[in-house]
Amino acid sequence: MTIRMRFLFYLALLTLFTPLSVLGVVAPPDDGGKVVVATIEGAINPASADYLSGVIDNANSLATIDVIVIELDTPGGLDTSMRQIVKSIQGSSVPVIVYVSPSGSRAASAGAFITMSAHVAAMAPGASIGAATPVNMAPTGMDETMKKKVTNDAAAYIRSIAEAHGRNGEWGEKFVRKGSSLTEKEALENNVIDYVADNLDELLAKVDGVTVKTTRGEVIIKSANATVVRIEMTWRQRLFDTMANPNIAYLLLMLGFYGLIFELSNPGAILPGVVGSIALVLALYSLQALPINYAGVLLIIMALVMFMLEIWIPSFGLLTLGGLMALIGGSLMLIDSPEEYMKISLAVIIPTALFSSGFSFFLVGAGIRAQYRRVTTGKEAMIGSRGVTQTGVACDSPGQILVQGEVWNAICESQPVGENCNVEITGCDGLTLIIKEI
Repeated sequence: MTIRMRFLFYLALLTLFTPLSVLGVVAPPDDGGKVVVATIEGAINPASADYLSGVIDNANSLATIDVIVIELDTPGGLDTSMRQIVKSIQGSSVPVIVYVSPSGSRAASAGAFITMSAHVAAMAPGASIGAATPVNMAPTGMDETMKKKVTNDAAAYIRSIAEAHGRNGEWGEKFVRKGSSLTEKEALENNVIDYVADNLDELLAKVDGVTVKTTRGEVIIKSANATVVRIEMTWRQRLFDTMANPNIAYLLLMLGFYGLIFELSNPGAILPGVVGSIALVLALYSLQALPINYAGVLLIIMALVMFMLEIWIPSFGLLTLGGLMALIGGSLMLIDSPEEYMKISLAVIIPTALFSSGFSFFLVGAGIRAQYRRVTTGKEAMIGSRGVTQTGVACDSPGQILVQGEVWNAICESQPVGENCNVEITGCDGLTLIIKEI
């Protein structure tokens, strides 16, 4: 087989299996429904939006997929990412079920919008939904007029998607305007969700034969004897999802700053500059999904400047202490959000601040110790050394002494010294040592 024929053969195989490999599955036998399950556990961010949108789009491109299930447990997230997911669900020709599970999970804030936009909404026992009041994500804050506009827009949006699926739009507005929440039983009673199920198998049994309206019209869900295929995030999506964590973003930011500082302090080192630049770019990517307070950023930069100045200015630790306070204060202020999942943990801030200040103290201590360390080179290093006279030594008549394995000319400091006497060097006069007997 020629190289060209091999290339065409492999290209044909790639084309044939690409739709299935994108989903990460092999087409199951045609003895029942085919259910694709995607799982979101954590904040809604660009990575999770890309993941869910990709799963929905790929499932729509395959005729073998009957149902998409999104297992959801989220405290909320970005409005832009949430709207991207809602658009993908609303535009899906394959029925999408959002299942708030397992027990104890929540569909808060952005999660409430996603749940109410599904063709079928379900919750596990012990789950909750609601608390969808918009949170300020602007670094400069929102005035009352802007806050009112944002709240009205979110309330209209959740009412619209709820009523499109025959759900209680009034409760959707309460989620937004009053920050209300419901348990799974209350949500079912108030027509916010459609089913309560203990597990996925029970849910699929309950929705089998249910008719829902998608972009291709009314569709009957076929989930009996379903073959369940779970789709995981790709390594790239997992990486970006991890970087959206405020603690990771903070550590990347600090690593980036330190890398650049070391590179500027030691031009030509290259590695610190490369690592610092990459970390800083990744930190900026991560921080775009978080409400940044610029005052916190300035305090962090000020702290790092103080740590650097401590090396050159003898402040005896005052600059380091000031940098430590600025770093802790700036780190606490860096993420401006009332939501706990968007804040930087003290368990990350304190060790980072202590490491930074400790490293600065180490450099200062090393500098101070170097100033008081005894000279080890040159004729000044001879002062304080001890030797033995080889000849008699007078104050005005040089003699010879053996010191540090070398023979030197020496004169006495005050009293003459005889031969084979122990002496200490007290000074130098050119290449002649000044000694005294001990």
